[in-house]
Amino acid sequence: MEENRHVAVVDFGSQYTQLIVRRVRELGFFARLYALEEFDELGKPGAIILSGGPRSTSEEDAPDIDFGRLQDYGVPVLGICYGMQLLNIKFGGNVQASDHREYGPAVLKPKEQKGLFEGVSQESQVWMSHSDTVNDLAENCRVIASNQHGTPVSLQWGERYFGIQFHPEVTHSHEGLRVLKNFLQRADSLQEFRIEDFKRELLEEIRERVGEKQVVCGVSGGVDSTVLAVLLKEAGIKMRAIFVDHGLLRKDEGDEVQKNFRRMGVDIETVDASERFLGDLSGVTDPEAKRKIIGNLFIEVFWDSVGDADMLAQGTLYPDVIESASNAKTKASKIKTHHNRVDRILELQEQGKVLEPLAELFKDEVRELGMSLGIAHDIVHRHPFPGPGLAVRCPGEITEDRLRIIRDSDAIFISRLKDHGWYDKVWQAYVALVPVRTVGVKGDERSYEFAVSLRAVVSEDAMTADWVELPYDILRETSHRILNSVPGVNRVLYDVSTKPPASIEWE
Repeated sequence: MEENRHVAVVDFGSQYTQLIVRRVRELGFFARLYALEEFDELGKPGAIILSGGPRSTSEEDAPDIDFGRLQDYGVPVLGICYGMQLLNIKFGGNVQASDHREYGPAVLKPKEQKGLFEGVSQESQVWMSHSDTVNDLAENCRVIASNQHGTPVSLQWGERYFGIQFHPEVTHSHEGLRVLKNFLQRADSLQEFRIEDFKRELLEEIRERVGEKQVVCGVSGGVDSTVLAVLLKEAGIKMRAIFVDHGLLRKDEGDEVQKNFRRMGVDIETVDASERFLGDLSGVTDPEAKRKIIGNLFIEVFWDSVGDADMLAQGTLYPDVIESASNAKTKASKIKTHHNRVDRILELQEQGKVLEPLAELFKDEVRELGMSLGIAHDIVHRHPFPGPGLAVRCPGEITEDRLRIIRDSDAIFISRLKDHGWYDKVWQAYVALVPVRTVGVKGDERSYEFAVSLRAVVSEDAMTADWVELPYDILRETSHRILNSVPGVNRVLYDVSTKPPASIEWE
């Protein structure tokens, strides 16, 4: 993917920075996120967006940019929140520190419905998250929008520099996408983002890098590794796809994964290591200890099956790249331990032998790529499933009986969602075991059996999540079937926790 004329998003630490990249791509243009340390390495961008951030411009050692370098790029610039305040300072204005943080909805009132606010309503809800306020404006600065109190919330310096005090990238800013679109229309020859074009470039890139070498990739049946494997097959290179069954899969999932790959015409090698995994996990209750055991053992089993590999392909996505690195400059050296053997991977990376074709994409874009590759809807829209499998849904000790309870209960819940047309409406749904025996009545006798918890969430790439208000008839039917057909369960709960403060998974 050429860097020429892309949209460069410079990260000042906002929790919403990735969303800016997403929204720009939704508008049809290619965007890339850069750490502040990479500010001098943006290539030839067609537009620059300076993100918000948690710091104050008045702090000592506050994040800063080389203003001369910014001007040298010669392209339209949009500063969001911290970015706007920084621009105001660079142009000779001032920012006043405040002890009060404005967080939540506000009313946007553009001075005119043109330029940055063409097509935007005279009054529109926007989302604020800041503490400092601009108080002195530079001579060449004009206020182009204010809030309901008359406080400036959008500034313009000359013809190319704009600032907004609100977050256009979040859905709470009702016309934020319109504002972003208006800004991007001021740029010349921006690189468009179309998945078909992206696919063609990826295939050419893979063929060029791999040549006659053999590539090995691990597959789990999840969306990322599935799309990766089909993409490699489409490229026509030599490939081995290895599926490790660690015994922590959902009901009949091993058979389903093999069946799905046969449907797609991809040969996979299956390694059944379930007894080895469950044996090493016996008696272990600490969540981190369980994850470490699973991660280390997965690495051993996978690499024992690989043998000598010319190249390794990974289904790393854009959020993984950003979240697993302290900054974008070190992203290549940060690896999730439950997927990779760190020393082996680092060695391959140093030799340029790690292939990550999906590393510029978000989850929804990977699904779109999968559809363009002809992967069936039911495969490409499977719910996310964690690498450690059901271990993260089984607090406490992992036993065959506890896994049976989770598998059988989960199969009932998922089948009810599919039958009622709700499976595709949620990001992720599953059943977790509550490792406490509760009193109940079965027949004429008291029972002391486990409780299980249903969970269904909506999300964008799992950074935040909200619980789904499922219809009562689905919850009632699911509960009834679990209680009457899954031995060992006498209570069914529904998890109504958001992320944050909870996580999507239980452990």
